[in-house]
Amino acid sequence: MPIATTQPPPPSVLQSFMESIAAPIEWFGGLCLFAAQAIRECFQRPFEWTEILRQTYQIGWQSAPLIVLSGLAVGSVLSMHTRATLERFGAESMIPTALAFALVKETGPLVTGLLISGRVGAGIGAELGGMRVTEQIDALESLAVNSFHYLVATRVLACVVALPLLTVLMNFSGLLGGFFAEATISGMSFPYYFHAAFGSLAFSDFIPPTAKTMVFGFLIGTTSAYLGYNASGGAEGVGRASTQSVVLSSIFLIVVNVVLVKFIAFLFPVGGA
Repeated sequence: MPIATTQPPPPSVLQSFMESIAAPIEWFGGLCLFAAQAIRECFQRPFEWTEILRQTYQIGWQSAPLIVLSGLAVGSVLSMHTRATLERFGAESMIPTALAFALVKETGPLVTGLLISGRVGAGIGAELGGMRVTEQIDALESLAVNSFHYLVATRVLACVVALPLLTVLMNFSGLLGGFFAEATISGMSFPYYFHAAFGSLAFSDFIPPTAKTMVFGFLIGTTSAYLGYNASGGAEGVGRASTQSVVLSSIFLIVVNVVLVKFIAFLFPVGGA
């Protein structure tokens, strides 16, 4: 006579929902712990100045051509769109001022962060992921080298340093692109354009939006390094880490930007972003 077996009850809807959200919450918790460790390691001796400078050169200087070309294009497009709007009200003289405020307060920092998250985020994720799956990180640790301090903290610190500098370059390139567009369309002179652009800007308009890109750099560095440092699965895992680095860094950057804009507006109610 066959023995009756009892089947386990099917999982409830609530249990399935909790299991589906447990993995993302666990992943995000690991990212937060990773970011906290990165902050601590940035202030731990010895300071790897050679590696920091090398990473700053790769992240900052080698990204400069991309930032300059993008800034020229963004500034030209913003200038043409602004002219099309202000011409209706006979306010063409306000074009340099409007362009300067648009670039310095929001467009420049955000576009710079997104461009760097695409170029640098993918690079960090792929580089550290390749080192993980080929056991190079394990080899460093076998030589008594703090791999986290040497590989992660240096890249995070380089991102934090490079992003504000690249943002300044983006702002200037955007204003220069706007001048080229205005000089072509209306023949506006160089002294008048830049006097009108910078005449209405105060330090409270320039410093906070530029300083917030340090947070963008930290987000890009930690997210990309976390995905690459914990990559697995061979070449497929490296590609996955590289792709996710770009996507998640961009998403975090856009979401945090909303919070930072509100925070800056609270601290600087007159000149805030």
